[in-house]
Amino acid sequence: MISYYIQIIFLALVQGIFEFIPVSSSAHLFIISYFNNFDHQSLELDISLHLGSLIAILIYFRKDLINILNNKIKLNLIVYGSIPMVVIGLFLHHFELIYQLRNLKVIAWTTLLFGIFLYLTDRNPISNKIDKNLNLKKTIIIGLYQALALIPGVSRSGIVISACRLYNFNRVDAAKISFLLSIPALTGASILGLFNTLDRNIEFNIMIFSSIFFSFIFSYLTIKFLLIYLKKFSLNIFVYYRIFLAIILFLIAYGQF
Repeated sequence: MISYYIQIIFLALVQGIFEFIPVSSSAHLFIISYFNNFDHQSLELDISLHLGSLIAILIYFRKDLINILNNKIKLNLIVYGSIPMVVIGLFLHHFELIYQLRNLKVIAWTTLLFGIFLYLTDRNPISNKIDKNLNLKKTIIIGLYQALALIPGVSRSGIVISACRLYNFNRVDAAKISFLLSIPALTGASILGLFNTLDRNIEFNIMIFSSIFFSFIFSYLTIKFLLIYLKKFSLNIFVYYRIFLAIILFLIAYGQF
């Protein structure tokens, strides 16, 4: 029982941190499954972890969301910015192309290459702000970039932040755009997971509530401190980490680990 709680806390930590910082969550999940044999991973647990992150986003940005109908820019961002990922995701899923991308070598290369892309885009000057310069065209293009995150290793938050930096948005606003776009993504993941459990009896016990709670705590803290960090520092630390992570993945993928 104690080991189960330790696993839940660890997985919630991974979900809460890597869902929102610009590194690859799929890369970390692979490494975790490679080096650990968790006994209690399940679809119900995955749904709970995503719900925890979703609740954290909704609570942290509650003021923005309450006034969302009066803020056309942010409403367009959430609606139109999510369309490309939904459409392309359904296409890849329908033709079962998405499964061909899920292999370690792809994750290793995308972790490295899009880490370098993050570094290059962060060299751009800062001249735009979300409330003044985010129009519908930029929203859709940022949404198209987000769709690249369907490829494992790209990192949804990483590619969105990179796209925003290409448009000269400051790092804090780039992160906020990434957070707001995560709402439909997390909601979709949760709904899809729930549909997959319709033929199963889900027992909402203390384990499920614990996973939601810990995922919420770690997600909320990550959002809060990432925004504080980005006010003062560049994205370099995430780039260096991605390169380090990619090296580990290359060693595993090519049989040197």
